[in-house]
Amino acid sequence: MQTFSAVTLTVLLLISLSTTTDAHNITHILDKSPEFSTFNHYLTLTHLAGEINRRQTITVCAVDNAAMSALIAKGLSLVTIKNVLSLHVFADYFGSKKLHQITKGSTSTATMYQATGEAPGTTGYVHITDVKGGKVHFTPEDNPTQTVLYVKSILEMPYNISVIQISEILQSPEAEAPTSAPDLNLTSLLQKDGCKAFYDLLSTSGAIGTFLSTVDGGITVFCPSDDAITAFAPKYKNLTAEEKTSLLLYHGVPIYNSMGMLRSSNGLMNTLATEGAKKKYDFTVQNVGDDVKLKTKVVTAAITGTVIDDEPVALYKIDKVLLPRELFKGTAEADEPAAAPKAAKKKKKAAKKGDNADAPGPDSSEDDYGGGDAADQTASSGGRLVASAFTVLCLALVFV
Repeated sequence: MQTFSAVTLTVLLLISLSTTTDAHNITHILDKSPEFSTFNHYLTLTHLAGEINRRQTITVCAVDNAAMSALIAKGLSLVTIKNVLSLHVFADYFGSKKLHQITKGSTSTATMYQATGEAPGTTGYVHITDVKGGKVHFTPEDNPTQTVLYVKSILEMPYNISVIQISEILQSPEAEAPTSAPDLNLTSLLQKDGCKAFYDLLSTSGAIGTFLSTVDGGITVFCPSDDAITAFAPKYKNLTAEEKTSLLLYHGVPIYNSMGMLRSSNGLMNTLATEGAKKKYDFTVQNVGDDVKLKTKVVTAAITGTVIDDEPVALYKIDKVLLPRELFKGTAEADEPAAAPKAAKKKKKAAKKGDNADAPGPDSSEDDYGGGDAADQTASSGGRLVASAFTVLCLALVFV
């Protein structure tokens, strides 16, 4: 019986190890093939490489140096080249086998260009057709006369990343449309598109200095709407100067998070208020489809718009002021039912003792997310699988 249990646990160990997701690095993958050096260089130059490395289910359509030379010869701006190359990154896994076994011979897939929100309508989609003779064609949504051929598979890590070669650049009139370089001046960005009231608070408190000093290394700012700031003003006035600064810094994250990254990640996120503080000052990113919400233990805010999303700066509008549990425990603005009768309040007191624990995130189990920042979910999920496998191995050794 002990032998049987040990064998069973060993099998479980092997299964656990086999499900561990390996991180990928598109730069290293393409470094092995000099014929893609120009494509590889522009992935880095446009910061697309970082986006690709953060995603877990993706296909990269690489083109050789000759095809890239034709693109560069058009004299497009770097921002426009980023849009064009974004069209070559599919938000789904397509290995060689899948490409040649497409249901009904044809399908459409969204690209990173579509995911960024830069593509008008559905122009960020690419049609894939498995034609006779083992050939596969790729056609941009807004250029139905172009036919680009599948050449070969460069690397496949099912179902994490597939890197394939296609015969030429996918030509999209919308992706190639002239695009001016974005304004990355955080000061000017915060003074428009409904963020003026938030900017005024940052300026008067002095917290703006911390935001500006973080820009070069990457920053994500969640700006409450002017209406949200106005509604919150009475409570804001009752805070001390130190608490006001912590509250405002709570709306900034010291790394760049594109909308695509936020939509593909769920988990805890540290803030500018976390650094140097004795308390956590973190919140949870939670998304369903294209909707992204930020959940503290006190309030849930939704992202309602994008002011700028261009590395290293991302600035999003939200519908509520983020209230950290470190400052607003038990506030009436919590997204939960009002307090229950007195008997229930006694239970609350008992629960408050548990509030001194270091466990971050919402109380309910459905809102408990392990792992670190949103950008690190791939690594943390892999770590949890390895930890589970290690536990199984230890159990197996006990039974032997």
